[in-house]
Amino acid sequence: MTHAIDLSAYVAGFAASPLAPWGALLPWELPPRAPEIVRRLLAALPAHAYAIDGEVAVHRDAVVEPGAVLKGPLILGAGCFVAAGAYLRGGNWFDARCTIGPGTELKSSFVFAGSALAHFNFVGDSIVGAGVNMEAGSIVCNHRNERADKNIRVRSGEGGTLQPTGCEKFGALVGDGARIGANAVVAPGALLRPGRVVARASLLDQELLDGL
Repeated sequence: MTHAIDLSAYVAGFAASPLAPWGALLPWELPPRAPEIVRRLLAALPAHAYAIDGEVAVHRDAVVEPGAVLKGPLILGAGCFVAAGAYLRGGNWFDARCTIGPGTELKSSFVFAGSALAHFNFVGDSIVGAGVNMEAGSIVCNHRNERADKNIRVRSGEGGTLQPTGCEKFGALVGDGARIGANAVVAPGALLRPGRVVARASLLDQELLDGL
């Protein structure tokens, strides 16, 4: 079945971002290519604006506290803040002014400007739009551990047909300005429209119609 998902409908700044060359990919096709994509972007960064150590590039206006673990390939944009105890791995790209708090882990994800994952969050294999806020303890799962068939499925519209992605690792496409409450869980394969609010201590599982 053919998927039709416009990344710019979820992340308005996508087409003007460094990720624009990959705009024709589907949301779950980007994270597996994160290391390759970030390496290509690393090669084009202005050396005067970034402190580059191997495959880790930190903008000179960004702040990284001692005790954070930064694994390349990684790009941290201007004005980003990474707290002690954060763990970034698997290829990550951060736009400007992102906050990555203590105990937060990100894997193979792309995060747009002004988003905050401020306390004890996990985000795996995802695209996070601009101005997104994740409250303490909220997570975006990236793997269907609960069943033998690990294939991630998505719904491209409210109440739409469940469609296979052909991949086993995909978290979410989180639209601009979404708010994910404390201790909420977003199940794999979520497509969150801009401004979506996920209640505190809730489960959002779009494989289930009542989880939309």
